Amino acid sequence: MGRTSRKKRSTLANRAIIASAALILGGGGLAAVNVYASAGEGSSGPSHSRNWQPVRQASTIDCPEVVNEIPEVPGPARTEVDRELAAMDTQITDAYREFADRRDSMARDPDLARNAVLDPLKARRTASIDRIVTAIGRSGQRPRGLGSLAPCSMRADDEPQAPGQEASQDPSQEPSQDPSQNPGSDGPDDGQGQDQGQDQGQGQGQGQTGNGPEDSDFVDIRSVQPNVDRPARLRGASRGTFTTECGRNQNGKFNPDNVIAAPGVSNGAHHMHDYVGNQATDAFSGDDDLAAGDTTCRNQGDRSTYYWPVLRLQDGTAENDADADGGGRDQNTGAIQTPSQVTLKFAGNPTGKVTAMPRFLRIITGDAKALTNGDANANASWSCTGFEDRQLKDKYPICPEGSQVVRSFAFQSCWDGQNTDSANHRTHVAFAQDDGRCQDGFKAIPQLVQRIVYDVPPGPGFAVDSFPEQLHKPVTDHGDFINVFDDKLMRKVVSCINDGRKCR
Repeated sequence: MGRTSRKKRSTLANRAIIASAALILGGGGLAAVNVYASAGEGSSGPSHSRNWQPVRQASTIDCPEVVNEIPEVPGPARTEVDRELAAMDTQITDAYREFADRRDSMARDPDLARNAVLDPLKARRTASIDRIVTAIGRSGQRPRGLGSLAPCSMRADDEPQAPGQEASQDPSQEPSQDPSQNPGSDGPDDGQGQDQGQDQGQGQGQGQTGNGPEDSDFVDIRSVQPNVDRPARLRGASRGTFTTECGRNQNGKFNPDNVIAAPGVSNGAHHMHDYVGNQATDAFSGDDDLAAGDTTCRNQGDRSTYYWPVLRLQDGTAENDADADGGGRDQNTGAIQTPSQVTLKFAGNPTGKVTAMPRFLRIITGDAKALTNGDANANASWSCTGFEDRQLKDKYPICPEGSQVVRSFAFQSCWDGQNTDSANHRTHVAFAQDDGRCQDGFKAIPQLVQRIVYDVPPGPGFAVDSFPEQLHKPVTDHGDFINVFDDKLMRKVVSCINDGRKCR
């Protein structure tokens, strides 16, 4: 089936906005400031109850994800809905910039944050939501209740996640503890990897742009206990692998677009991506463009697109995008690091055979807004060479001398058998269940496992690009893939995996 509707990236269930009075530390003293705090919701929809919560000093803006409450978008409305969803990301970026520029003043003035940031942002979001509802209503049923998602909040970046927020994720999307199956495992249960970074960081504090990461976002990998569980493979499992060699982006293909989540919108990601594989990929690439594009992959039968946020050193070095969209204009600064190694491997299923991926299948893994959405869809792992039995999801690793930083993703490996994309870019694919099987109605496909290695100085001082309000947190890391294998090569991939061979 061809490309389906293009609604903005999926995340957790949306959060209701509640009024809160908080003591905000500002100007060396305590000042009472009106801010908003988020209340968690289940998958049934927003909660409109109000209560009072204390929050720490506000450091970012938290907005509900409108896309989660939009039904399937009729074909004629897709372009306009996509455009408005992307515009809402830009609205948050602009509001965050206004907040960041006047943070100290807003801490001293209880009304400034509301009048200068939150109320104007609500008005712009309301207008976009109205246009989305109108566009859908021209050829389908008008969605109801979206207007309640217009208000945004201010919150501290380390504010505890609202109760019940994580429970909204579909169990089929739960990550495995095995990085070869899904490198999105949490740190150890005793909290190592959660607060060890408080004492380890000696680096950049709030980063070169003042919006992260913080020293507490880093942890010495040697303080983390091994935490990888490898699931048993049953008789009949597909044990083979197929590795495609597509380089390390030595040619420097970057852009801040996201053709999956924000098609047709320049700077739809508000952060820079590394690209390997298909060289025709940008916001405006259609399937025909990708099919005809050049590729950096050694096997020219693989014209797939592989992309992820760049990693930068935050050492004060100005990159050539310091004044460009996706770079300095979106508070992503520092020298972009070319990976020392990139491995793109397709693996099998622990319970049975895999079937071919459909051409132009699109998969997003991880959540670029996990700081504000919660980590239920987070799916990146951080580690160090020599320590990859210890995987971190919400911390960057401090690697010892001679060890390199490793970030890895294992993509969803079950497909609904029909669609190459879905309205939220998630529901057409899923992770395998705990027993390794795909949920009813889904088929096992080759699982893309990406491993990206960087030779960076030991200690804090690096970060992935992010949406500005996501503060460069490691939990926001994510990867994107569009399958453009030709049919002959895809058949070889499936054969190698199902026959238990290791192919390149």
